[in-house]
Amino acid sequence: MNKTIAQTKLFQPGRIGSIEVKNRIVMAPLTRGRADEAAGDIPGSPMNVEYYRQRANAGLIISEGTQVAPAGKGYMATPGIYSDAQVEGWKPITKAVHDAGGKIIAQIWHVGRITHPDLTGGAHPVAPSPIKPNVVAYTHNGKQEVPVPHALTVDEIKQVVQQFRKGAANALKAGFDGVEIHGANGYLIDQFLRDGANQRTDVYGGSPENRIRFALEVVDAVIAEVGAGCMGIRLSPLTPFNDLSDSNPQATFGLLIEELNKRGVGFIHMIEGSTGGDRNLPGFDYAWARAHFQGTYMVNNGYTRDMAIEAVEQGKADAVSFGRAYIANPDLVQRFLSDAPLNTPNPQTFYTPGPEGYIDYPALEASTTA
Repeated sequence: MNKTIAQTKLFQPGRIGSIEVKNRIVMAPLTRGRADEAAGDIPGSPMNVEYYRQRANAGLIISEGTQVAPAGKGYMATPGIYSDAQVEGWKPITKAVHDAGGKIIAQIWHVGRITHPDLTGGAHPVAPSPIKPNVVAYTHNGKQEVPVPHALTVDEIKQVVQQFRKGAANALKAGFDGVEIHGANGYLIDQFLRDGANQRTDVYGGSPENRIRFALEVVDAVIAEVGAGCMGIRLSPLTPFNDLSDSNPQATFGLLIEELNKRGVGFIHMIEGSTGGDRNLPGFDYAWARAHFQGTYMVNNGYTRDMAIEAVEQGKADAVSFGRAYIANPDLVQRFLSDAPLNTPNPQTFYTPGPEGYIDYPALEASTTA
């Protein structure tokens, strides 16, 4: 007898790392630009709480990127997780998700060179090397060219590692079930990993062994606070997003995965191909990563319902995360189960203040009875 859709692995309970989940559908981290910036990048408005509560049908929610320090902020109205007020702001969000039967982890990040002093309270962008990326920053003063970043000293690198450690500790205080380290998409950890941005000649640059050092120091710091099973890292070996590249992604990220295994890291969240674009770029063997990583292997980038069912059923992944689909479909799991049509996301409201395009997408019941 053929399985029903509900009996396929994607919709079955399981674990992501050591976190028990009710299905293998994950809400990807999504920058939405709706924290209270004037008060200090604080989340937790009733609108923020409702947004996450609506999406608690996911087996796991990964929060929007939340900066571990003021200098780690790269976009307007993104939340932080370094102040007591920010921790308090997250608490009603995590409680709402838990009360609705969901699980939620915090994605902690530092954007490195992808920012502008207008966004960081005047702090200059930092990076492994003083290489200016070909990007612009969107600030309250309009689009700005990002400056040449300051190359972090070894002492400053240690300070950033401790900022990640505090962010992880604060995530637990705020009620999160765990932490995802943002090591993807051209932000600070990714800048150290890939030689397009890292041209250092000290112990943090040069060989793959050296370039993965900062990432592993952050991983070790986070493990010390939350435990290996409750944490993971997001990686994007091939994406050119935020003007980043690497001369040998297989060597760099292959070594990193081997080291993550040694630490018992709970999960890897792998962006396949170019973020939001072509999934079929050459240079990294995702099947190799799946076969070699010993924790939960989560995949992302352009997955449809049928692709996700197939990937998990055939063992190509343990879980699949969805981004834009979750922006527009708060009840995504229910829609997938019934193969219902999906709402279309409106990019014009992805990052704008207010409830429009944030908490007003209709759920299936509402849309079918309207």
